Parts: sequence; structure tokens; C-alpha cells
Amino acid sequence: MSLLLLTAEKPYDRELECMAQKDNVLQPEGDVTATEGEAVTLGCQYNSSSSNDYLYWYKQDGNNSPKFILTRFKIGEGKTMKEFEERFSSTLDSTLRSVPLKIKKLQLTDSAVYYCALQPTVTGNTTTLYKNLWREDNTILHNIH
Repeated sequence: MSLLLLTAEKPYDRELECMAQKDNVLQPEGDVTATEGEAVTLGCQYNSSSSNDYLYWYKQDGNNSPKFILTRFKIGEGKTMKEFEERFSSTLDSTLRSVPLKIKKLQLTDSAVYYCALQPTVTGNTTTLYKNLWREDNTILHNIH
């Protein structure tokens, strides 16, 4: 049985750019279709003005809020949430500026939209948090709150 994994995409050239000053993240794949039981790798390239990069992967299925999968640091190991430890992995390559997400033994429940993010991922005040995804022309693509 086939399943569909989506990475966040921009309508024209299928790359999403999340911008925070000079920092950005690119997810070039767009839609990925795979078969249950297979393994896939979802790409994520980034640019950062920080000396210690923090990259995050999130999974969003249906109308649910994004769910944190893992984080990777330029220095250190990072963290993977317990429910994802067995099949989800990632390694931050600071030379290639890449942090691909690898998912093995795909299951139907893996069908979702996957977001790669560069810290800081959330801005706001103490009562409301906002996450804006930006297009290259600096217009908001999607606001999550």
C-alpha cells in the first residue's frame, strides 16, 4: 500500500523558505510517495548566522497541530521524542548545512506534512504564540497559532 509524505512547499518552485533575518530553511522535495515498509529521506538545507545551529523536525497530520519529532544541534546530539526514536533519525551536517529526516519501516500513520525549522521557531507573548512561514517575496505563506 502506498502512502504520501509531504514536506512544506511553496506554490511555484516547490521549495519552502522560512525566513528569520538572514536565516532560512529549504525543503526541496515537495510531495514524496512511498510504499509501506520502505524507508525515505526528507531533505532540509539551511543557512544560519548563528555559531551553534539548532534544527527541528515537526510532523503535522490532518487538522492537528504540528508535533515535535526531534532536534539536532551543531554541537551535541540533540533529542528525539520517545514515540519517534525507533524509526525516525537525523544527523546535522554543518559543512553541507543539511539535516535530512530519515524514516524507516514506513507506516500508514506516517502520512503527514513534515516541517524542518531553524531556531527560533516561535515568537509571541506569554499568552499567544505564532509561527509564520514566509515566501521568498516576504509574504506570509501560512500562520500557525
